Amino acid sequence: MAKKELTAEDKLRALYDLQLIDSRIDEIKNTRGELPLEVEDLEDEIEGLNTRLTNFNNDIENLETSIKNRKNTIEEAKTAIKKYTTQQKNVRNNREFDSISKEIEFQELEIELAEKHIKEFSVKIEHKNVIIDGAKEKLKDKNSHLKHKKGELDAILAETEKEEKMLGKKFAEYSELIEERLLNAYKRIRTNVKNGLAVVAVERGASGGSFFTIPPQQIVEIATRKKITTDEHSGRILVDAQLAAEEKQKMEKLFS
Repeated sequence: MAKKELTAEDKLRALYDLQLIDSRIDEIKNTRGELPLEVEDLEDEIEGLNTRLTNFNNDIENLETSIKNRKNTIEEAKTAIKKYTTQQKNVRNNREFDSISKEIEFQELEIELAEKHIKEFSVKIEHKNVIIDGAKEKLKDKNSHLKHKKGELDAILAETEKEEKMLGKKFAEYSELIEERLLNAYKRIRTNVKNGLAVVAVERGASGGSFFTIPPQQIVEIATRKKITTDEHSGRILVDAQLAAEEKQKMEKLFS
């Protein structure tokens, strides 16, 4: 639709059409309920579990490296003890004998300390493996749950995808009819009011969705469609009931 000079009534009709389109899109999104949030939460949980598993596996890898290093220390100490024991047989005096004995004792302590560390690291690995098993089981459940929820969401999206695309296209067309300032005002009001209703009809002397009455003189002015009028209480754009009924009828054909 090409942009042209519009009357106030044309603008009111276009704005109300935008509202009807947006409200229909809101209805479609509501059919999804909490599913999109549930899917997002599950994806976040799964990402967290995967990160946790990666960290635990890295911890185990580091511990296994430490065990390997301690085993090397033990082997080196044993080799040193063997060398010192041989040397001890060929000593010339007690001072040399005592010196070598201290070296042997030191290497034995090194072996003892390394073995202690190996046991500690092995216990830590065992404990982390138990946690990993639990996390893997939880991850399996979460992935299964996510698959189920995604299936539900995808089924709903498949049903509504065609209509949403059509509504998005129509919204863009009707947006082209309205100057940017008015379109931005509509979007701002819609963000700030309950149920996203930025354009409402006057019903029983009050604006739709409001309990505040509108002065009779203002109701008459709204019915003339000569200017854009907003509700002083809610800030919503007001249209007369007849215009609203005509646009609803038109848009219902489009939605069907």
